[in-house]
Amino acid sequence: MTTGDETGVAIVDAELAGKAAPLAERLAADGAAGRLAAQDPALWGSDAEPEASIRLSWTTLHKSSRPLIGEIEALRAELRSEGVDRVVLAGMGGSSLAPEVITATTGVPLTVLDTTDPGQVADALAGDLERTVIVVSSKSGGTVETDSHRRIFAKAFADAGIDAARRIVVVTDPGSPFSELAEKEGYRKTFLADPHVGGRYSALTAFGLVPAGLAGADVARLLDQAAAVADTLAADAPDNPAIQLAAAWGAAHEAGAEKVVLADTGSGIKGFPDWAEQLIAESTGKLGTGLLPVAVESTEAPGFADHGSDATAVAIGAPAGAAQISVTGPLGAQFLLWEYATALVGRLLGINPFDQPDVEAAKKAARALLDDPEKLKGGEAPATVDGAVEIFGSAGVSTEGKLADVLRAFFEAADAKGYLAVQAYLDRLDDASTSLLRGEIAKRTGRQTTFGWGPRFLHSTGQYHKGGHQNGSFLQITGAVESDLAVPDRPYTLGQLQHAQALGDGQVLAEHGRPVLRLHLTDRAAGLAELVRAVQEAGR
Repeated sequence: MTTGDETGVAIVDAELAGKAAPLAERLAADGAAGRLAAQDPALWGSDAEPEASIRLSWTTLHKSSRPLIGEIEALRAELRSEGVDRVVLAGMGGSSLAPEVITATTGVPLTVLDTTDPGQVADALAGDLERTVIVVSSKSGGTVETDSHRRIFAKAFADAGIDAARRIVVVTDPGSPFSELAEKEGYRKTFLADPHVGGRYSALTAFGLVPAGLAGADVARLLDQAAAVADTLAADAPDNPAIQLAAAWGAAHEAGAEKVVLADTGSGIKGFPDWAEQLIAESTGKLGTGLLPVAVESTEAPGFADHGSDATAVAIGAPAGAAQISVTGPLGAQFLLWEYATALVGRLLGINPFDQPDVEAAKKAARALLDDPEKLKGGEAPATVDGAVEIFGSAGVSTEGKLADVLRAFFEAADAKGYLAVQAYLDRLDDASTSLLRGEIAKRTGRQTTFGWGPRFLHSTGQYHKGGHQNGSFLQITGAVESDLAVPDRPYTLGQLQHAQALGDGQVLAEHGRPVLRLHLTDRAAGLAELVRAVQEAGR
């Protein structure tokens, strides 16, 4: 076991350690870690080889990303000399999760836009634009949320008499349509990321380092931390921390523990479970298998303290409470450790950890709704209305009675060894209390419960929902928009886009035969209060 700044994995549950040992020996004997470090695309089988062959450069980012440091520092100095010291990041999934963890951990301010909620975007616009630079991060530039943010901020800068091009910094892949647009528009600076790294493995590429570094984080230190542990993670030895973690996950999964519950135990790293959530869910949740990460509030939270036989409790930091595994180390080292472990457990599960075959379905469904504005505006009539809450249900979901009755029936119908997913298409700042529903529902139902802000989770656990174990039940929460925002040169508003994303994802989940209950808050504050009371009543 390790402490402090040492990096390591401890399997503190003796039974799990016993089951993991043979898998660790197997990975070591197969040379899996060494082959991964050498970027061998055959590690996951012939079907995965074409994708893996162009997705393994993350294993050497602690070296290859070094030249970025000087570029980031030079641009930051330029901006500050011009009085520009407020950094806004527009990015989804891997483009936003790592920078948010880095800046929160190092205590520097970064405004992250990974939402289509008009209120949350309006709050970001209300900041001092004279002092603002926006970093727009997208591998292709086609991510609809990020493109919308770019358009909205460009117009806001222009309306304020500010040269928009001088306040837009781009992070993208070489040769992408976005890099061509950036050159055409004359944007301030374009940082090109390594194209042979997928989004969820991109923490130590330009996608993670540029926004965090411009905000003031010491990103060189992250690379140093990763470099310090790189040789250890590449070693084909059973005590390699990445092999240990992968073996523990694999052994737990074999025993029926398909969920991985994550809690921080004083690591000093802020928000790490949210980053790990995308890495694990999107990498493993496919072909009807995988590991579902469940980020919880603490080791005392429902779902961790009483994790049950269908979940493995992982402490990020020293062992505590009901933790079965603990992972320690500084942030840069942990990024690399968890990436190695996730890729290695993919070999044990027999899946390709670098594709995401089910992510596009929800995007297509949302686009179809945006192309049919009348259908989006009208929509279906609610099955039931209770106070400030309109109730909609997919086929087979009961919508009879009061809200508490509907929730009780929904919870009771959920698979005993499945999970409940709360999906809030709301304002992550103004409606932050919504996240408390996770613990309330988990405590009152005894089922593992996840929480995600929409559409952010679509770039995270969305892949697992459609491609992983098909035992989830989905509670969508949408809300009325008081003041919408137009998306310049697009035939929809942010509010319409947000609504289309919720309906589109719900439609795809229902097509997969999963139960979906959507609660629309006609008054967000009143509706949330009514929802909390109904959850408490339903669980009695």
